[in-house]
Amino acid sequence: MSSIELTPSQKKILRALTNLHKESESAIKGEDIAEQVDRNPGTIRNQMQSLKALQLVEGVPGPKGGYKPTAAAYEALEIQQMDDPASVPLEHEGTAVEGVIVEEIDLSSVHHPELCRAEIHMQGSIGEIHEDDSVTVGPTPLSKLVIKGRVDGKDDTNNILILRIDDMVAPAEEPAH
Repeated sequence: MSSIELTPSQKKILRALTNLHKESESAIKGEDIAEQVDRNPGTIRNQMQSLKALQLVEGVPGPKGGYKPTAAAYEALEIQQMDDPASVPLEHEGTAVEGVIVEEIDLSSVHHPELCRAEIHMQGSIGEIHEDDSVTVGPTPLSKLVIKGRVDGKDDTNNILILRIDDMVAPAEEPAH
C-alpha cells in the first residue's frame, strides 16, 4: 500500500471517525464528526468525499447511515502518526528522557475539557515513570504541540502513558489551504 498523504484536517476527521466508530461499532453521522472536530457538517461532507475517493471511508446509505472507516483508514493513520517520531522530546520531572520514542499522542478526549487526558504511545522503557510524576511531551514535529501533565496511569505492556493535561500549548494553526 502506498503511503497516503493526509492533510491535518483530514487526519483529524479520520481520527474522530475511527474513535467514534470504535465506541459505537455502527455508521457515524457527519454531524457527530463535525461536533468532535469543531467544524460544520458541510465541511465534513466535503472532506468525506475526498476521504471516500482515497478509499479510507465508506458511506453507508439509509436512515441509520453515515460513514465507516475502512481498514485502510487505520493503516493510513498509523503511517501518518509521526513522520519522524524520534524528534518528539519527552521530559520526566524536568529531565529529558533518552532512548524513548514518542510514536503517537492521542488526544481523543480533548473535546471533554473536564477529562483532559492524553495518551502517549512510546517505544522504549517507561519503567522509571510513575503515577503523578510530571511529564512534558513535545514540541511535536507537525503542530509544535507541547503537553505538560501528570501521569494518571500507564500501560506497561503497550508502553502507553496516560497524562492528565495541565497545560497544552500549540502555536496558532496556519489556515489550511
